[in-house]
Amino acid sequence: MNEIYLIFGIALAVLLLLFLVLKLKIHAFLSLLIVSVLVGVFTGMDFKLILDSMKNGMGNTLGFVATVVGLGAIFGQMLEASGGAESIARHLLHYFGEKRASWALVMTGFIVAIPVFFDVGLIILIPIIYELTRQTKRSVLFYAIPLLAGLAVTHAFIPPTPGPVAVAEILDVQLGWVILFGFFVGIPVAIVAGPVFGKYISTKIHVEVPDFFDANEIRQSDRNLPSFRTIILIIGLPLFLMVIQAFSEVLYHNEMLPERLYDVLFLLGHPFVALIISTLLALYVLGVRRGFSKHQLATLSNKALAPAGLIILVTGAGGVFKQILIDSGTGQLLAEKLAGSSMSPLVLAYILAVVVRVVQGSSTVSMITAAGIMAPIITVFQLGQAEKALMVLAIAAGSTILSHVNDSGFWLVGKYLGLDEKDTLRSWTIMETIISAVGFAFILILNWIL
Repeated sequence: MNEIYLIFGIALAVLLLLFLVLKLKIHAFLSLLIVSVLVGVFTGMDFKLILDSMKNGMGNTLGFVATVVGLGAIFGQMLEASGGAESIARHLLHYFGEKRASWALVMTGFIVAIPVFFDVGLIILIPIIYELTRQTKRSVLFYAIPLLAGLAVTHAFIPPTPGPVAVAEILDVQLGWVILFGFFVGIPVAIVAGPVFGKYISTKIHVEVPDFFDANEIRQSDRNLPSFRTIILIIGLPLFLMVIQAFSEVLYHNEMLPERLYDVLFLLGHPFVALIISTLLALYVLGVRRGFSKHQLATLSNKALAPAGLIILVTGAGGVFKQILIDSGTGQLLAEKLAGSSMSPLVLAYILAVVVRVVQGSSTVSMITAAGIMAPIITVFQLGQAEKALMVLAIAAGSTILSHVNDSGFWLVGKYLGLDEKDTLRSWTIMETIISAVGFAFILILNWIL
C-alpha cells in the first residue's frame, strides 16, 4: 500500500463518516460501523478478519468504558437529585461574595461537571444565574460564561466524564494521568475562558433574564441541601484513588513501593473499584440517609443509564474503527509516514479532532474519530503514560473548538440564556474556542517540560 493510497483511504473514511452523519442523518454509532467495514474492504482485509476485528474492537472498548460511564452516570444522578450541585454553588457564592461571584461560578461548574453531564449541570444551576442577574442588574453573560467555562473544561478534560474516558481507553491510558494533567491544564483555561472572558463579553452584550423563566424557581435555596464538605469528599474520592494508583505504579516500577501495598493501591485506584466505592457512598449518603426509598434509588439509576447508553455505543463503534485501522495495517503505515515527517503526533491529534468537530458538531464523535486514527500511530512512537495522557487532552481540546449551529450545545446555551444566534456565536462559540486554543497551548507547554 503506497503513501498516496494510504492518505486517500484515511481521508475517504473521514469524509464518508461526515457524509453519513451530516447528509444522510445516520446515527454516529451506525455510521462508524459502516465506515469501519468499508475501510476493511478498501484495504483488502479478509472478510472474516473484518468481522473478528469488529467484535474485538467493540468488546475490548466497552469492557472498560461501559462500566466507567455507567457508574459515573449513577453517581452524577445522585448528586443532581440530592441537591448536591446546588449546595456547591450556594456555598461558594456565600464564601466568595457577590463581587467575586464569577469566580465562585467557574469553580462550581468545574466541580459539578466531574460527575454530572454538561447539559444537566447547566439546567440545574441556571436558576442561580438568573437570581444573581436580577439582583445585580448585570448581563446574564457575566455569570453564565464562568459557569459554562467551568462545566465545559471539566467535561472535556477530566474523567470520569465520558469523552476523556473513551479516548483514554482507545489510546490505552491510565485515567489517573489524565485526571492529573487535566487539572493542570483545566484550571488556568477555565479562568481565562470564564471570569476573564465573561467580564469582557458582558460589557459587549447585555442580556436580561429570559421572559420564560419563572421567578419562583429560584427559591431552591430553602431546600435541605447536603453539606458542601460531604459533596466535595464524595466527588473527590474516586479522583484521589485513581491519581494515587498512577503514582503508585511509578513508585513500584522504581522499587520504592512494596509489591503488596502496590497491589492494594492498584485495586482501589482502578476506575472500576474507585467508582463502585464512590457510587455506593453516594447512594447511601445522598440517597438512603436523606430519605430516598429503594424504589426511588432504582428509578434514579435507570434514569441515569439512558443517556449513558448512547455514549457507550458510540464509543464502542469508535473502538471498532480503531481495531480495523490496526488490523488492516493502515494505522501502522500512517504511523511510519508521520514518524518520518516533522509533525508532532500531538499536533496531528489536535487537528484531526478540530476538523471533525467543526464539520459535524459533536465533540464525542470528533474525540472518537481522532482517537481511532491516533491509536495505532502512538505504538510506533513508544509513548509513556504521561505522553499518551497529553494526547488524550489534545484530542479533547480539539473537539471543543468552535461550537456553532451543528452542535446541540450551541442551541441549548442560546435557549437558556435567551440569546439569538449572532450573540451565541459571539459569546458561547468564542468561549469554546478559547478553551480549545488556550488548553492546547498549555498541553504543548507540559509536553515540552516532560
